[in-house]
Amino acid sequence: MDIEGARESDWEFRVEHKDIFVYSAKIRDSHILGFKGVVEFPVSLRRLISLFHDTENYIRWIHQLSSIEVLEKGENLEYVIYQAINTPWPFPKREMVVRTGLDTEGDNGIAVTMKSDPDYIPARPGNYRIRETYGRWVFEPKENDVVRISFIMYVDPGNDIPPPMSNTAMFEVPFYTLQGLRNLACDRVYNPPYPEEVNEYISIGEG
Repeated sequence: MDIEGARESDWEFRVEHKDIFVYSAKIRDSHILGFKGVVEFPVSLRRLISLFHDTENYIRWIHQLSSIEVLEKGENLEYVIYQAINTPWPFPKREMVVRTGLDTEGDNGIAVTMKSDPDYIPARPGNYRIRETYGRWVFEPKENDVVRISFIMYVDPGNDIPPPMSNTAMFEVPFYTLQGLRNLACDRVYNPPYPEEVNEYISIGEG
């Protein structure tokens, strides 16, 4: 199965904690599982888009993120982003370069897409460059100003980490990342600016 084309029936429910649901799926030609985390809470699409464009504060909510850098801002809301991820000893820190984009999803949803571009810049000394990662964030408005957020991703961390260890650790990523996202989105002291250039491509209400 390719994670981008996954159907609901492809995902196996694994755990629910603090209203965050985590699923896994087998990926074709890989021993590493894909994961999906799902949560719903009251928030506006504009605030979510503002939060996602505030890359300087990603470290506040993405699990084990060590550093982040925007390498390129392209047309059509496409970005190239470098991320370094903390990894348990004795494994070297992981790093990845991903291309992200913003698109519509279904009738009234928004999707942030992600795909690796491992050769965009050379690997940094002491780090291990992840070569294969892809996924998407999906924001689906529901009733009563609630948004359903799905975090879907596949990451092959490298041959030096045994697949059972990778798959066990991967379940932490969607839970802690979605928990951090929810906490920051609901923090009224945090007010990231809305990127007005989004309006050139996608119509978002003022809610």
